[in-house]
Amino acid sequence: MPSLGADMEAGTVLVWHVQPGDHVRRGQVVLLVDTDKAEIETEIWEDGVVAELLVPVGQRVPVGTPLLRLEAGAGLGAEPPRATPAPRPAPAPAPPPALPPAAATPRVSASPHARRLARERGLDLATLGGSGPHGAVQARDVVAASAERPAPPTAPAAASGVPAEAEPAALAPERLANMRAAIANAMARSKREIPHYYLAHDIDVSPALAWLARANEQRAITERLLLGALLLKATARALVRVPELNGHYVDGTFRPGAGIHVGVAIAVRGGGLLAPALLDADQKPLGQLMSELRDLVARARRARLRGAEVNAATITVTSLGELGVDAVFGVIQPPQVALVGFGAPRERPWAERGLLGVRSVLTATLAADHRVSDGLRGAKLLSAIAQALAHPEAL
Repeated sequence: MPSLGADMEAGTVLVWHVQPGDHVRRGQVVLLVDTDKAEIETEIWEDGVVAELLVPVGQRVPVGTPLLRLEAGAGLGAEPPRATPAPRPAPAPAPPPALPPAAATPRVSASPHARRLARERGLDLATLGGSGPHGAVQARDVVAASAERPAPPTAPAAASGVPAEAEPAALAPERLANMRAAIANAMARSKREIPHYYLAHDIDVSPALAWLARANEQRAITERLLLGALLLKATARALVRVPELNGHYVDGTFRPGAGIHVGVAIAVRGGGLLAPALLDADQKPLGQLMSELRDLVARARRARLRGAEVNAATITVTSLGELGVDAVFGVIQPPQVALVGFGAPRERPWAERGLLGVRSVLTATLAADHRVSDGLRGAKLLSAIAQALAHPEAL
């Protein structure tokens, strides 16, 4: 069971996408894992042939528990040496046979996990076919039925920040409670262990907003760029110049990120928060970044993400500008070493070269880890973001 976030302690296997005898390739999604925050599509990081599934659907196991046994297969290279496998977890007990239903209100036989998933996804258990003992509905039956339902229409985007959703789907109270507990643990750990320092920088974003307006005139409505995408790209490009703030602090040492993977803070209905990553954000054109951002927000609000998006972020960006907030001073998500915040663009008096005028000004903030960097490096990052936004055509 992989660690799909610094605050994850255990996960539940929801669906296996492979069976013994299947050939798998590095990066292939092999199972769906339920964590306290979301359902995560989990990839495998070796080529081989699945020899055995060690954990059945519906079983919750701690991080580090072996989930499957993999062997090298024909055409996939020599079989690597393997350590003695850990003992196989005991299979989950089968649900008891369904009791005869009452005539007026029949009760469907289903596992507790399947009932919770059905509540979250708005499915009627009575309409589902059960694949468990005596026809009991299992979690995999609910997930399969969910996949067959048409996706909800895409909501319009906000004027700034990440794409908005007027009424995002509510998560189940149990999941929200678990999510809040996980967030509390991670943030308490962050403030306890990380010596934060904070910086703020006002940026004239008038050139960026004017460029966006001109660029969007040539785009279809569904392909228009938001300021949020521009802010993410500017942050990613600034990290190329100031790499000391892109990475993780692990075992007393800073480890630079293998790429610039920008985590995006996304609110879910009811008070939850997720921060999945846009991978290699510095290398992608703005149009592609905007498309991936829309998709990421939609899936995050359905609590349906991929493993690489959950644990790959090398920095986090948060923006509350669409709600009118002028500045946000965030808490670093461990083991990351920095968080960038953006407020709302405001028309303000702005003096430049001795002339006073009115410009659209946005406050960018930085929370950074003093064990890894100091104010000088942090100031260089905010300055690099400002320079990138002054020349949006180059992003």
